[in-house]
Amino acid sequence: MGLIGMGVLALVYGDFAMGWQPVAPWFPARTALAYGSGVLMVLCGTALFFRPTTAWALRILLPYLVLWQLLKFPALVVAPTMEAVYLGFGELAVLLAGGWTLFARLGDASGTRFAWAGGEQAVRVARYYLALWIIPIGLSHMLYLKPTMDLIPPFLPGKIFWAYLTGIGQIASGLGLLFGVFPRIAAWAEAAQISLYALLIWLPAILLNNRNLGPSFAHADRRLSFTAFLISWIVAAGAWAVAQNTFSRQASKK
Repeated sequence: MGLIGMGVLALVYGDFAMGWQPVAPWFPARTALAYGSGVLMVLCGTALFFRPTTAWALRILLPYLVLWQLLKFPALVVAPTMEAVYLGFGELAVLLAGGWTLFARLGDASGTRFAWAGGEQAVRVARYYLALWIIPIGLSHMLYLKPTMDLIPPFLPGKIFWAYLTGIGQIASGLGLLFGVFPRIAAWAEAAQISLYALLIWLPAILLNNRNLGPSFAHADRRLSFTAFLISWIVAAGAWAVAQNTFSRQASKK
C-alpha cells in the first residue's frame, strides 16, 4: 500500500519524492521519468498483493530499489564528513534491505542468473546491510538534536530524553544485528520504531496540517508530510521484512 501511495504521489505531482529521490533538475526527460516511476510503483505495489505476480513484481522492484539507493551515493562522495548524507542513504538502505529480503524469499530466482541474490545467504547479507546503515540513522538523532526534538509529538514530555532514547535505540538495534546479540529483538524493535515514526509524527502532520511539528519544519507543506509519511511507511515495511526473517541465535543454530 505504501508503494502504491508513493506512486500516486509521483503521478499527482509529476515529480520524484523530494529529497528522498534526488534526481537533478537538468536530467533529460525528468518529468517523464517521474511519471514512469510512479506507474512502476503503482503496478509493482499492486502486483505484490497477488501470489501469481509476486515474483515478477519483486524481480522488477529490486533493481528499481538499487537505482533509488544509488541516487544518494553522489552525496556520500561530495560531502563525506556530513552526517546527514549517511542518514539519507541509511533510510533507503533499510528499504533496499527489505526489498532484497523479499526477493530472496519470494523472487523465485533459483536456476536463473540472479540466483546469487536469493536464498538464505542473501537474506543474511540484507540483514547485515540494514544493521550497518541504521547506526548512522540513530546517530543523526543526537547530532541534529533540535530538528529531532521538533519531530517528537507535543504530548510527550522531556523531548530531549526521547531524542536520545530513539537514537540510542536505533544504534543498539544495528549493533545487536551485526554482532548477533538478541538479533530478533533488535530487528523487531527497529521495525516497530520506524512504524511509530509514521504513526505518531507524519500521520498527525497530515491530519493537523503540520501543526504538530516544531519550528525546524515551519515551512513544511502538505506534500512534505504526505511524502514523509509514505516514505516512513515503506521504510518500516522494509524493516519488518527483515525482522520477520531474523531469528534468535538459538533458532539459527538448530
